[in-house]
Amino acid sequence: MQTRIAILGYGNIGKAVEQAVLAAEDMQLAGIYHHNDNLDAIDADVVALCTPTREVPAFAAQLLQRGIATVDSFDIHGQIYDLRSQLTPIAKEHGAVSIIAAGWDPGSDSMVRALLQAIAPKGITYTNFGPGRSMGHTVAAKAIPGIKDALSMTIPLGTGIHRRMVYVELEPGADFATVEKLLLADDYFAHDETHVIPVPSIDALNNVAHGVNLVRDGVSGCTHNQRFEFNMTINNPALTGQVLVACARAAVRMRAEQRHGAFTMIEIPPIYLLPGDEEQLIRSLV
Repeated sequence: MQTRIAILGYGNIGKAVEQAVLAAEDMQLAGIYHHNDNLDAIDADVVALCTPTREVPAFAAQLLQRGIATVDSFDIHGQIYDLRSQLTPIAKEHGAVSIIAAGWDPGSDSMVRALLQAIAPKGITYTNFGPGRSMGHTVAAKAIPGIKDALSMTIPLGTGIHRRMVYVELEPGADFATVEKLLLADDYFAHDETHVIPVPSIDALNNVAHGVNLVRDGVSGCTHNQRFEFNMTINNPALTGQVLVACARAAVRMRAEQRHGAFTMIEIPPIYLLPGDEEQLIRSLV
């Protein structure tokens, strides 16, 4: 039986979710909706929330109240636990499931960090992003008054420290100094070294490539010098879209088991993310 998944928001991530759904034999596209559409018109098993991060909490709450499962790629790390706490009672009351922060980081990288901490319980994990375009930071920059278009590039400096290079195309008449001050005060940028650079055209710079280098130096039992490294180079929206579709699959499975609430990816059995017969998956992957 196919899972009917609808898409709310049709930017880069929404389009990537559409492609992932159409490529999945166990998925059926139930519609594409825009931010100003009537949510009551949505008829689906799961809705992939492909809106700007700051719009996710309100849309998720509305859909969960209708008993519809949601998946999202909410990416403000410091607010994820609060979002989980906010949505859990709503989902439980209405017999629904919400899988939050389901991109690649937070999301699939979170699962890698959890695994590495399990096998080296003592130690430090460094997550180094990029170099590449941050979707969340770019969307946040575009929302600043006076900015017509933007591109936020993440440059890794090592040991989990990053530089943000934010290229901005200003609206006619906008004051760069005012725009820069607003951007640097935004929570997306306030915690990293950030450089704001005015350019005549973002289109000439645009690139959705990204990546991560994740390193853990730790201790297994009493043995030191255990070192693990995980690397990937990716198309940012394509991977985010694929993770959302995998989590939509898991959400349906969890709801069928009456495991209602809001969950992060580290709370989901990995096998729930995969299509196909569970026994065959165990046989082939273990």
